[in-house]
Amino acid sequence: MTLKTESPTSPPRRPRGALRRLRALPSWSLLAAGTLTGALAGGAYGALTPPAYSASAYVVAVPTTKSDPQAALGFAQAYGRVATQLAVLGDAQVWAGVPVRTLRESVRSATSPDAPMVAVTATSARPDLAVDMANAVTRAMTRHATHTKTATHVELRQFSRAVKPTEPSSASPALTGLVGASAGGLLGGLALLARPRHTATDDARSAVVPGPATAADAHGQL
Repeated sequence: MTLKTESPTSPPRRPRGALRRLRALPSWSLLAAGTLTGALAGGAYGALTPPAYSASAYVVAVPTTKSDPQAALGFAQAYGRVATQLAVLGDAQVWAGVPVRTLRESVRSATSPDAPMVAVTATSARPDLAVDMANAVTRAMTRHATHTKTATHVELRQFSRAVKPTEPSSASPALTGLVGASAGGLLGGLALLARPRHTATDDARSAVVPGPATAADAHGQL
């Protein structure tokens, strides 16, 4: 009677396929993939986002005979801060034909530290509406300044009315695509730095070690 004894063999280790494939990629592939993905995402954002138009109107603070230019400069700063407040926008909505909420979201004001001037900029998807909102806010500001001229000794005068913009102020698809490509390339570079490195130790660990020979192969048949 012939007996054959077999010893259990341990299964070979499974190679980490995804990790090995990631290490096998060329260095430039992550940069190229990130740049291309970012450019496509940025270009799509610029193409799908409606264009925005901006129009600006300007008013200047003028001192009366009982005041001085330095006081006019200070009041110009103050009027610039209240340009987007409810007291001004409540009157401006009548001439602009839009609710106060739209004016609050679309209108911004800016002042200069050297000149008693206030710039009011309105942004809208419609060029004509941007013009109407900017002019309406400056008109409301001058009216409020006229009512308080006796106390402040400063009045606001229209310096320049807003004109209809001919080109959108929002970024073009080409520009958003360029920004997206730059951001994608940066992320691809960071991923490249964080990518696991291929070393000789990894090759030794991934090598398949054969299982032990069976008892019958080692000692022969009985």
